[in-house]
Amino acid sequence: MSGYCDFARGHPLHGPYHDTEYGFPSRDEAVLFERLILEINQAGLSWETMLRKRDGFRRAYDGFDVDKVAAYGERDRERLLADAGIIRNRLKIDAAIHNARVIQQLRASHGSFAAWLDAHVADGAAVRDKADWVKLFRKTFRFTGGEITNEFLMSLGYLAGTHRPDCPVFAVIAALDPPWRRARAG
Repeated sequence: MSGYCDFARGHPLHGPYHDTEYGFPSRDEAVLFERLILEINQAGLSWETMLRKRDGFRRAYDGFDVDKVAAYGERDRERLLADAGIIRNRLKIDAAIHNARVIQQLRASHGSFAAWLDAHVADGAAVRDKADWVKLFRKTFRFTGGEITNEFLMSLGYLAGTHRPDCPVFAVIAALDPPWRRARAG
């Protein structure tokens, strides 16, 4: 179970994230896209680095507006590569742009990114496990390996494990009926 509950307590960045965001379900496309971009950019770095640079990412990526990011061209890539407020990695920047375009396609096929995620919580009668999610994400998105996919899904309530059952936040999230809980009940 998560040691993050102890580590985050009282920390100026991790504490608020732990208490109000980590594991909380969201259907808001900008929130989902932000978390995907941040998880991709966190690869090889600490989550604290991402929390410190979060406002820089928000500014650089137009508030995580999927349509705006999907329309980015070479000038935007160069702007992002020069922006010290974010992680300046061409592969991660290209992945953000590509993944924004994929999310636009998911809107067309499923109505929204959240609806696409919901459609894949259970695979037939069996609950989709981490390995199945990773295969799906690798097939659908760029720069989404096992750890990135796992943390993205856990951070938004699609996989269990963000909080220990004795953590006060666990009860708050459970009352919100997160996707991992619905999948177990189904």
